[in-house]
Amino acid sequence: MNDAAPAPAPAPAPRRRARVRAPELVGKGGWLNTGDKQYTLADLRGRIVVLDFWTFCCINCLHVLDELRELEEKHRDTVVVIGVHSPKFVHEAEHEAVVDAVERYGVEHPVLDDPELATWKQYAVRAWPTLVVIDPEGYVVAQHAGEGHVHAIERLVEQLEAEHGAKGTLRRGDGPYVPPEPEPTVLRFPGKALLLPGGTFLVSDTTRHQLVELAEDAETVVRRFGSGVRGFADGGAGKASFSEPQGLALSEDGTAVIVADTVNHALRRLDLATGAVSTLAGTGRQWWQGAATSGPAREVDLSSPWDVAVFGGRVWIAMAGVHQLWTYDPATRTVAVAAGTTNEGLVDGPGAEAWFAQPSGLAATADRLWLADSETSALRWVDLDGHVHTAVGTGLFDFGHRDGAAGQALLQHPLGVTALPDGSVAVADTYNHALRRYDPATGEVSTLATDLREPSDAVLVGEDIVVVESARHRLTRLRLPEEAVRVESVAHRTRRAATEVAPGPLLLDVIFQAPAGQKLDTRYGPSTRLLVSSTPPELLLKGEGADTELSRELELNPAVAQGVLHVSAMAASCDDDSAGGEYPACHVHQQDWGVPVLLAEGGAHRLPLVLAGMDEQ
Repeated sequence: MNDAAPAPAPAPAPRRRARVRAPELVGKGGWLNTGDKQYTLADLRGRIVVLDFWTFCCINCLHVLDELRELEEKHRDTVVVIGVHSPKFVHEAEHEAVVDAVERYGVEHPVLDDPELATWKQYAVRAWPTLVVIDPEGYVVAQHAGEGHVHAIERLVEQLEAEHGAKGTLRRGDGPYVPPEPEPTVLRFPGKALLLPGGTFLVSDTTRHQLVELAEDAETVVRRFGSGVRGFADGGAGKASFSEPQGLALSEDGTAVIVADTVNHALRRLDLATGAVSTLAGTGRQWWQGAATSGPAREVDLSSPWDVAVFGGRVWIAMAGVHQLWTYDPATRTVAVAAGTTNEGLVDGPGAEAWFAQPSGLAATADRLWLADSETSALRWVDLDGHVHTAVGTGLFDFGHRDGAAGQALLQHPLGVTALPDGSVAVADTYNHALRRYDPATGEVSTLATDLREPSDAVLVGEDIVVVESARHRLTRLRLPEEAVRVESVAHRTRRAATEVAPGPLLLDVIFQAPAGQKLDTRYGPSTRLLVSSTPPELLLKGEGADTELSRELELNPAVAQGVLHVSAMAASCDDDSAGGEYPACHVHQQDWGVPVLLAEGGAHRLPLVLAGMDEQ
């Protein structure tokens, strides 16, 4: 008999990270923010590299740019972030447009312009945004789709710093980022404009984080509001700060302007008499699934408000970050969701059932709230009963420049909409560089003007219309033409190659591995959710709808040759606090995919989508 105490069970070995050699970085457009130097992965050996696959139309990609700022600053001597620009829209494949976007959104790391999606394909990326981590020896060690993953990446970075510091394979020092020379223009990528009661213009000078009042000539500066430094502070005209402000709306009494302070996730108020700035709504934090959707305005998180308009006594908010419309009630100082489910797409009907895709422009008339739904390239409207209707547009993947009957007309990522005196609507058709017109009386779409550079808004001034030419950094005055401009019709679809899948059974696998030091959050029930649908709906014979499992058996209709699978996945994880802390930090991981598929004999029977981790099958 042995009276010795039993030996303690060995601690479980840490999960070994998969190691896959990182493919080379290739992009026909070359490198930006590097002082014209071209880089290969070999040049970055010894550094921790984070690849950010993004496209500048995508609000989730813009959220990730903002999330990465702190990581870049904190680990600037070990981490190199590389933006890999992978276009969705035709306009986004233009090199100059990428150059503009890099400056517009304050991207302070090197960017590889990949217009043909070469690197996207090499890394098997399926969604914007996707983050890929490469260790100092050139191996891929993690992949994350969607936003909200930077906390997990930072933990991995700290592990890699310790591991490769001990091995002698970590190289510290300055990164390859070289800032471009600033341009001395009056405005820099202005977003929206507003005609003030005195005849002057207020413009959101987005990239300079200010509001600018221009004289009636739309050129001479009268006043500037905001310090010009990215921040979130109330106060006088010179002390207050904004972060990439966009939409502007005049208060009903005409004494103030309501501002969509986009990257601060807030609504601000500008007092026109004093120039003082205060906060009406938002906390400065971004809204996540599970957060409050109504309540006292200063206590509820918002998500990238892009435009505002006064309609029916309330301030309506184009909440681009969550594909919804919200309202702010000045009388009760509360906010609430008015329309949209947070699912991304184009679905009409009662507000609570409607789907939007990055609504970015609003204009109110007596009986309609018009909106530019940018990612569906659509013009839509809300009636007085809160029902949502579509005037122009068919969905996420069809866009172009085509006039004629609204049912077959095409726009390309419009950001602004303006009500005209005759009941028609002008649309700032941003990626077509055009001003378009929709006439509800005839159901026809026409082109009012071309050769505008990324128009993002327009305001009516007498018989003229003043257009915000965002990428020309100016306001441009046009006479409203009696006859529409004729343009050659062009139609496009999303540029991504379709994935070949076999007809019949298809296993959809969403890969999620809780980051190191975290576990799935099951305190309030299942911690995961999967929503699946398709375009056309007939593509799916089985597997549509919502459930809590991240794997699902689908059945594809052999009679449908091709289509798009729409997949939305969510997983919640919390810090694994072994010390028994009462309130461990929790995180939501979420991503929407639109996967073009082509049914073919011999195609894949499994479709893996990586939410976080590595697909090791």
